[in-house]
Amino acid sequence: MDDIDDLQAEFLRTLAHPRRLQILHRLADGPTGVACLAAELGISQPNASQHLAVLRSAGVVEAERDGREVRYRLADPEVIIACGIVRGVLERRFGRLAGLAAVTAPVASVNPPLTSPTR
Repeated sequence: MDDIDDLQAEFLRTLAHPRRLQILHRLADGPTGVACLAAELGISQPNASQHLAVLRSAGVVEAERDGREVRYRLADPEVIIACGIVRGVLERRFGRLAGLAAVTAPVASVNPPLTSPTR
């Protein structure tokens, strides 16, 4: 196995958390501080800090000091492009699965059950 394969696997493991993906999508709009990020995502500040530390140690986000506040930003904005490609693949997959489910579902609404006439 190549070193690049190992690095890619580790990078993808870092992204493999819904909250971290939410953080990345928020940071795509521009740098922000932990408190603001936590409030926007409805999570605690310590939880946001933990996820940011994981992302930072993997080199996905960078911290920059703005006075007393530390603001986080994407280290490479193209990570959002990669996330968008994966999201598109999943949306197409679910669309195909939904289409298959619609084709194979029983057609109960077209053929209502027969009932005896009331007298």
